[in-house]
Amino acid sequence: EFVLFGSSLRIRRSLKEFLKSLQAKNVKGKFSCLPPSLLEFLWNGVHLFPIENFIGEVDVFHSSDWLEPPTRSAKKVTTIHDLTVFKYPETFSPRGGHDIVKNQKRKLFFAKKECDLIICVSETTKQDAMEILGIPERKLAVVYEAADPFYFRRKDEEIKRVKEKLRIEGDYLLCVGTREPRKNLDKVVMAFSEIARNYPSLNLVIAGKYGWGNDSSKFKVQSSKLESRVKILGYVEKEDLSALYSGAQAFIYPSLYEGFGLPILEAMACGCPVVTSNLGSMKEIAGEAAILVDPVSISGIANGIAKIVGDSKTRNRLINEGQRRNLEFSWEKTAFQTLDIYRSLAKE
Repeated sequence: EFVLFGSSLRIRRSLKEFLKSLQAKNVKGKFSCLPPSLLEFLWNGVHLFPIENFIGEVDVFHSSDWLEPPTRSAKKVTTIHDLTVFKYPETFSPRGGHDIVKNQKRKLFFAKKECDLIICVSETTKQDAMEILGIPERKLAVVYEAADPFYFRRKDEEIKRVKEKLRIEGDYLLCVGTREPRKNLDKVVMAFSEIARNYPSLNLVIAGKYGWGNDSSKFKVQSSKLESRVKILGYVEKEDLSALYSGAQAFIYPSLYEGFGLPILEAMACGCPVVTSNLGSMKEIAGEAAILVDPVSISGIANGIAKIVGDSKTRNRLINEGQRRNLEFSWEKTAFQTLDIYRSLAKE
């Protein structure tokens, strides 16, 4: 039996609707009216009130990557998605990330001390957990994530409809991600300006909500004199994003750091060739099915783009290799590996 715990007055109805949508007889929900900020203080701060007070007795408790409640007797598991706030705190918030780092350090202090096992979403994140947090390897397990099955190659009619809806003309390169320094979008704009003259019909589309900072990507667009060829869309609904991936000449993702890099697999699932960073999890997830570039090198990013848009054989090869690579990851596999961890801990 599984118990899902949630605490929020604002999305209480959504939590109940999600639970109902599962249509699983062995899954039930327990909901609290306490605001998450109070739970953060109680669990990450003073570290009081075991989770069993809210959900009853359980064999294994799997905490989120944000809150770390104590337990009375249950075995504990948590997930680390990334350690961005430790590796690049200056890229995480306009205040330097200190409040978030402080909260995460408290959470991870208790996780390191109390968890029987910690799941990492990539080998890169596992290595970071060992090196930065000093967690012994025996307490770490890698369980990969996967692209949502919603992402797949869309038909030409749907691609055309979405392009018309979003007012995108001609061929385009695509960037997807929150507009903040860590995503390195200003380097993409500068790389595009280097090759734009050689590909006069090629445009650049940036999809993603504004995060924080001075939105340097927008400034670079204005200073590059390519405003008519660069379109910043803001947030794009998932229904349209799949078509955007499918219609792009290439997906450009030279992020400075990611715990996993889900957009890489989303693009591959949609038949879009990928240019991404030769660092950490992005290199790990992309494997040999993408063009890997130095994310701090503008010319390197530009050359990576040119290898795809200037060579149809390379582009087609990467499309095929990317789709095969994406099939190596699935949420079913993730679920079974996680369930094996629960069962193993419950037997101890």
